[in-house]
Amino acid sequence: MVERNRFLDVLTYLVLGLGIFVVMLPLYVAFVASTQTQEQVMAAPMSLLPGDRLLANYAEVLATGAGASQAGVRAMLFNSLVMALTIAIGKILISLLSAFALVYFRFRFRQACFWIVFVTLMLPVEVRIMPTYQVMSDLGLLDTYTGLTLPLIASATATFLFRQFFLTVPEELTEAARIDGAGPMRFFFSILLPLSRTNIAALFVILFILGWNQYLWPLLMTTQESMYTVVIGIKRMIAGGDAATEWNLVMATAMLAMLPPVLVVVLMQRWFVRGLVDTEK
Repeated sequence: MVERNRFLDVLTYLVLGLGIFVVMLPLYVAFVASTQTQEQVMAAPMSLLPGDRLLANYAEVLATGAGASQAGVRAMLFNSLVMALTIAIGKILISLLSAFALVYFRFRFRQACFWIVFVTLMLPVEVRIMPTYQVMSDLGLLDTYTGLTLPLIASATATFLFRQFFLTVPEELTEAARIDGAGPMRFFFSILLPLSRTNIAALFVILFILGWNQYLWPLLMTTQESMYTVVIGIKRMIAGGDAATEWNLVMATAMLAMLPPVLVVVLMQRWFVRGLVDTEK
């Protein structure tokens, strides 16, 4: 039995408290700035007490945006949500089906197909971005949700993770399903999917945040303000040259941009942790 040490317990809480302070202080300053006027934000030193412009600032950015971007943040949030959900759900569906085929179907060059998929891990979007952009442009998919999501919808990492999990499923389950007369898709939907729910939840959280934070690809694919994602919108709100940046509105937009990923993590935290650490899937 491990003996508890009071000094180590105190030290642990001190380190955790310091970590929370380091993480939360910038978020608190951003929130405070989002509730103040432009003059209050630019004052030296800036007040660390919330101002009286909370509702006004948030209502303004949701309706009309700020700075060089006059697109409302409401539309940007919707575009980011569509992109993140499509990428996360699409990656999971394609990866589930491809891993299922690689594990349970016998066909020629099956192992070669797996290694081809695995090798694509060395080819991120940044490496193939110019030919991918050319293909999307030739197909007329600029400024469309299809163009924003289709090139990012496949995932070698998720395919690999699902394949490794499917390999741990007891062979007896496969034999029992075959004896019971279940076909491949019945086995997939009735047995494999319920067993994979924690893995799916963990991957959904990771992939949703990955899709939500995309910057380079939406920057290339969007030319109309109506198709901007919120990450692009924040960058466009920061004025260049001698123009003054409305930092109170920028911070309000940043706080709104953090809400969906935070909600996904909070709501799916239990499944996310189980999917990463639980051996009894």
